[in-house]
Amino acid sequence: MSRVLRRAALVALVVLAGCRGARPVDAGHAFLNALNLPAVGPTPHDLRALDGKVVLVSFFATWCFPCLAEMPTLEALQKDYGPQGFQVVAVGMDLDGEKVLAPFADHYALRYPVLVADPEMIEGRSAFGVIQGLPTTVMLDRRGRAVAGWHGVESHADMAKAVEKLLAQAP
Repeated sequence: MSRVLRRAALVALVVLAGCRGARPVDAGHAFLNALNLPAVGPTPHDLRALDGKVVLVSFFATWCFPCLAEMPTLEALQKDYGPQGFQVVAVGMDLDGEKVLAPFADHYALRYPVLVADPEMIEGRSAFGVIQGLPTTVMLDRRGRAVAGWHGVESHADMAKAVEKLLAQAP
């Protein structure tokens, strides 16, 4: 299957999965509302601050080597595009939750919030549906709609291209 078709299939899967079993929230902000999770580490998280921004949601785990390898790309994207209305949000899927995510986030002092997935999200009962592999990345446009997604590590250039395209679109 081509790379473009895989991406389209992932986005369709994320969107369709979000239609089943999602908590009752405003449909226009279901993905953003699913990020109403506790944050750990030095970077604060305010769900309201995501409204109107292009948001890259990275699902990761502290034990996942490809997830760790992707962190410098996420850091660079946040640094380069944050002032233009872009925000990276990492969602830790570790089963031990805050116990392992808090020291991890403190150690790496990331420029983006690190959130602790709740049991519903880990079990696939959130707007994002089942996260079948790590890292998984979902890109939300300024209206909070899932418009792109990746499974596995994506190149900095491809992610930057997607961010620039979404930032160029009117809210």
